[in-house]
Amino acid sequence: MLERLFNWRFWPLFFKEVNELRRNRRMIAMMLVPPTLNLVLLGFAMNPEVTDLRLGIVDESRTAESRELISAFTESRSFVPSGQYSSVEELSRALSMGELEAGLVVPSDFATKRTRGEMAEVQLLVDSVNSNTGGIAGGYASRVIAALNEKISLRKSTVQPARASSRVSIFYNPGLQNSWFIVTGMIGMLMVMLGSLAASSAMVKEKEVGTVEQLLMTPAGSAEIILAKMTPIFLLLSVDIGLSAVVGNFVFGVPLRGSLMLLYGSGMLCVLSGIGIGTIIATFTRSQQQAQLMSFFVNPPLSMLSGATTPIEAMPEWMQPLTHLNPVKHFAVLARGVMLKGVGLDVLYPNFLALLAFTIILVGVSVWHFRKQLN
Repeated sequence: MLERLFNWRFWPLFFKEVNELRRNRRMIAMMLVPPTLNLVLLGFAMNPEVTDLRLGIVDESRTAESRELISAFTESRSFVPSGQYSSVEELSRALSMGELEAGLVVPSDFATKRTRGEMAEVQLLVDSVNSNTGGIAGGYASRVIAALNEKISLRKSTVQPARASSRVSIFYNPGLQNSWFIVTGMIGMLMVMLGSLAASSAMVKEKEVGTVEQLLMTPAGSAEIILAKMTPIFLLLSVDIGLSAVVGNFVFGVPLRGSLMLLYGSGMLCVLSGIGIGTIIATFTRSQQQAQLMSFFVNPPLSMLSGATTPIEAMPEWMQPLTHLNPVKHFAVLARGVMLKGVGLDVLYPNFLALLAFTIILVGVSVWHFRKQLN
């Protein structure tokens, strides 16, 4: 049995591919450096928090009450005062020129209404060219005013009425670090994208240089040829799984509370899914340029429908079922469960089985189709 294994025709082809990959140091660098670098950049850049919004102020009241309101805005980390304006028109002009992100207008009767216990309204002007920033700024302003109202009511009342209270307990991410969500989702997305690009490039290269016919003249079968092409890419990209976990922990403090073996095994299935996608792409293309162009029609939908960077619950309801057909989505659930929650296969087995099924289908179809094309 061992003699048959060692004499398997797969090994000469495998070592040939390893030698070719070893000589192509640029390819090795591209498969190892960009994933870790992108993980760091996206972990910092894809942050939904909005801070230091430039705030212009029109204070028509000029009273202690209006100054208290302005102080409540400026004491928060959300807004930074960027100047006083004499009129609403001047403030609007600054907003339109991009000098401000928000403007606060305090009317002249603000203090009088507050003294009488009436509803004292203020106006917040928000530059909503970026709708996300505009919505977040409006939410921040509402919370600042609510906190000020609570402070005033506590200060004025001598006898405290009975109040309903709640205690919020935050599990798995006590610091509410957005980077933990981004990093654990991006690992699978990068594995699939790199696997598909590297596999399609390697397979199509044989067509371009005309070595496919030479390989078919060897005693090795087409399945052995395809397996030998896939294995070095798979082994090299498997290193990226460990690098990503180390970078996530070192740079962003992402913990690893669960099984490293489960995380690594799931990551290897994710890499194989990407290689399967890349091999399928290679069967429909004749050059590396065509393969790269077709990848643009495959990888972006996989990324957007994965829940890797945005919650699936934020998608339209009709689109959410489509995410179940995405291997990246299942790996993101596995990575977050293992790294952040510390749960095991007894909880995550549905996603693991789904990822395993996708891997078998994608690799099986790609090998069958490429083998049929070779024959």
